[in-house]
This record gives sequence, C-alpha cells and structure tokens, in this order.
Amino acid sequence: MKTNLRWLIVFLLFIATGLSFLDRQVLSIAILKIQEEFKITDVQYGMINTSFLISYALMFTLGGWLIDRIGGKMGLALSVGLWSIANSLHAVMTSFTQLLTFRFLLGMGEGGCFPGAAWTVYRWFDKKERALANGIAIGGSAIGAVVAPPLTIWLSTHYGWRGGFLIPGLIGIAWVIVWLLIPWKKENLITESPVLPEKKETVSFLELLKNRPTWVFILVRFLLDPVFYFMMFWIPKYLSSVRNVSFERIGSLFWIPFLALGISNIIGGWLSGQLIARGYSVNKARKTVMGIAAGLTLLTPAIEWVSSVEMAIALMSLFMFAHGFWITNYITSISDMFGQKATSTVVGLSGTAGAVSGLILNPLMGVVIQQYSYRPLWIASGLLYPLAFVLFIWLIPRIKPLFGESQSVEVIPERIRAES
Repeated sequence: MKTNLRWLIVFLLFIATGLSFLDRQVLSIAILKIQEEFKITDVQYGMINTSFLISYALMFTLGGWLIDRIGGKMGLALSVGLWSIANSLHAVMTSFTQLLTFRFLLGMGEGGCFPGAAWTVYRWFDKKERALANGIAIGGSAIGAVVAPPLTIWLSTHYGWRGGFLIPGLIGIAWVIVWLLIPWKKENLITESPVLPEKKETVSFLELLKNRPTWVFILVRFLLDPVFYFMMFWIPKYLSSVRNVSFERIGSLFWIPFLALGISNIIGGWLSGQLIARGYSVNKARKTVMGIAAGLTLLTPAIEWVSSVEMAIALMSLFMFAHGFWITNYITSISDMFGQKATSTVVGLSGTAGAVSGLILNPLMGVVIQQYSYRPLWIASGLLYPLAFVLFIWLIPRIKPLFGESQSVEVIPERIRAES
C-alpha cells in the first residue's frame, strides 16, 4: 500500500507537470482566434508572453524558497491552484490588459511546479529510485507539450477558444483536491515509511550562495536553457522557412521530438537507478548518464547539413532524447546534494537563471537567424552540453550531501524495499 501511494504521488506529479506545459501552450494556438476577436497586435502578443516569462522567472526562485519552508504538499497545491485559476480566467478575458494580467498570474503559479516536484520526489524516494521518480515526474511536461496542439484545437472546435482554457483549468483545480486528500502525515506517523519526519530546518539564501555547487547548478542552467528554448520556439519557423514544410505537416512533425523527451526523462532516471543498483556511486551514476547525454548532443549540428526533413526531425528528436537524460539527472543531483532543506530553492534559483538567459538570448537568436542563418545556433546547440558537462565534473568533483541529512533518507525498511 505504501509503495503504491508513493507511485500515485509520482503519477500526480506527472499530471501536474503535464498540465503546466499544456496550460502555457494553449495561448500559442488560441491567439489566432483571440487576435481576430480583440484586435491584439503582434507587439502586444509579445508583451503578453514577456509578462508570463517575467513572473515565471521570479517565482521559480521564490516558489522554490517557499516550498522548502511549507513543504511540497501545500506548496504544490498553492502553485497548481493559482495557475489553474489563472488559466480558467483566460476564458473570461475581454481585453488586452486582462490577458496580460492573467498571463502574469499563470507564470506566478507555474514557477513553483518543478521545484515542488523535485522536493516531493526527494521526500518519498531513496537514491536508487529517486532519478526514475524524477524522470516520470518531469516527463509529464513533455507529454503536455505533445498533446497541447491537438487537444487545444479539438477543444476550440467543440467548445470555442474559451473552452480551451477553461477545461484544462478545471482539471487543474480537481488535481488540487485529489492532491490534498493524500495522507502524507498519516503515513509518517503510524507506519514504517521511506518518508522522513517533517523538518522545519531550512538553509538561508546567503548560506546557499556561499556554496560553490549552488553557483555551478545556476551556471549550467544559464548556459543550457536557451538551447532548449531554441528547440521549443524556433523549430516550426525553421521547418517552414528553411525546409519548406507546410503548416499542416509541421503540426504532424513537431510533437515527435517532445515525445522523445518524455520517454528519455523516464529512461534516463531508470538507467541512473540501475547503475546505482549495480554498485555505482551516486556521483558516478548521475555523471555517467549526463556524460552520455552530452555526447549525444554532439550530433546536433548535423541538422544543418542533412538533406531530408525526416532525418532533421530524427536528429532533433535525438537532441531532445539527450536533454531528457541530462535534465532528469541534473535535477536529481540537486536533490542528492541539497536534500530536503534546500532542493526546491536551488532548483528554483537555477530555473530562474535559465528563464532569464532565455529572455536575454531569444531576441539575439532572432538577430543571428535574420543576419546569418540557423547554422551558428545548431553548432552552439551541439557544443554547449559537452562544455557544461566538463564544467560540471570539474567544479563538482563529487556529488554528495552538503547539509548532513542524507544517510537516514537512504535507508528503507527491507519490507518496503521488497514491496517495490
């Protein structure tokens, strides 16, 4: 029963991260109808997207800090609840100002999602299962990206563009109710469980910023998130302008790399856990999988030179597959080092760094593409992960707990281990 409850929690995290990507992508399709109805310009649409990114970047850190203090259960309930209400409010918008405001609120809620998921996985899983659980939880975001376009079109066709916002928002509110009904404390108090007793101790921002690993995780995310944003935001335009792919066919191809990402999130976590089960240290297991990921990305520049669209999509999918390996073990490494006291805060700080980097570099990507071509960006995409990996293994020689709370959490009663 206890093992089933742990995996139910992971499944709910999978749904939450899936909803986060689904909810943020609905507008990219619905805006075609909204612009017709409310005469919103492309400049205003850019401001709306910036509104989301600003609050999302801020709340990645503030949300992580809050979750480290109130816990994942209440923290995620607040996060998912806020963004689900904000998403539902999109359905009643009647002006540009309202849409700008609701988009800001959406970013505020979504900023706490991934820090809360990382905290929760650390809370319920030992080092052997932690990466797999993180992979499943994070994998929901990729699946959300896969289903968002067809689902939004279907909802808009049957219920109007407002239904495309309202129905996912109501699903998110229902998620919060189910999440709050899970008896975490009951499991803690009356049975043997892999869950630690609640701890109020946290680590201050100042103490975290004095630790070099904090800055390493921030630096890595700052370097690599723009590559992921490039893949998310520019692939359709690349396929259209460079590969001459029709609008309809882009819709039939764009989901494939994200499916690869979702699958690799899970496989990357599973592989890391298998290496630990075979006697690898946590340090060696996480870095081995991240090294494989970095090596696979070296093939990315070939996208510029392959002749067929199918081969280009295959290489994009390979890149996303590698990113899934990387990000699952990257986030798990944060929890391995910072534990219950600071995992959410560090995940939040690094996420904010990535979002800020994306805000800065996305306009520059447009300049490079307009003045030159996509070639420099494909080359950079292939080289930055190996660079980040070299920096990571150099600056963090060993992944190990920093605040002395590791040993007890790794010990799971034999009966529970046998059940799993």
